[in-house]
Amino acid sequence: MSRPVIGITVYSEQAKWAAWDVQATLLPQAYVDRVAAAGGLPVLLPSVPDIAEALDRIDGLVVAGGGDVDPARYRSAAHELTGWVRPARDTAEFALAEGALARRMPVLGICRGLQVLNVLRGGTLVQHLPDRLGDTRHAPAPGQYGRHAVTLVDGSRTAQLYGRTEIDVATYHHQAVDSLGAGLVVTGRAPDGTVEAVELPGQPFAVAVQWHPEVDPDLSPFTGLVAAATAWAHTGAEPGTEERTPVDATAAGAQPAGAAAAV
Repeated sequence: MSRPVIGITVYSEQAKWAAWDVQATLLPQAYVDRVAAAGGLPVLLPSVPDIAEALDRIDGLVVAGGGDVDPARYRSAAHELTGWVRPARDTAEFALAEGALARRMPVLGICRGLQVLNVLRGGTLVQHLPDRLGDTRHAPAPGQYGRHAVTLVDGSRTAQLYGRTEIDVATYHHQAVDSLGAGLVVTGRAPDGTVEAVELPGQPFAVAVQWHPEVDPDLSPFTGLVAAATAWAHTGAEPGTEERTPVDATAAGAQPAGAAAAV
């Protein structure tokens, strides 16, 4: 059986290497390594017009971390600390995510990817978490991941991926879910109530996490995506499980509301 092709969205930024300092299409190597280690064949999806046509050639989609989603997409004025907005990337990723869901293609959102999914479904974002929480625990310093616990809803897809309901995650985001997008359910929260995982019931695999699983050794989200992509490519079905309808994390005793953003 051939390996499923997993498309990963990417950055377009000014970058330096060797003698060069130019605009580049790039992605942290960890995303590629984790997809490959999980058994997928990673390909990069640049922010170019009509990139959604690539959905005809891939079996699963990772919407990667990155800068902030343009607040105009959720009818808000920009906060003074909202930054690294890239309109071309927004356009590409929203088209890719919408097209993938329409095909019932497996989707994994990571950090910014969760926020893209939430805004695509009509939700809104808290643009700067420290304004709400009073500290920078979710992004402690530039270029430095924080760590915190996440409580997952028992029986949710995310909890089944990890095999437990309490996990420790790498975090780097200053925005997060505020109002939840249509059809999404919250399946993980931080101790401060920040939404950390969402799922879209009715899809074979539509999972998004606010943390950065690509920097940790646990491959669970990637192996889950690759298994779902393999099944989708060959049968269009979910791999060996019944469809689940997870419940909100507040049912597990987590605090309500909260927010957090992307990198």
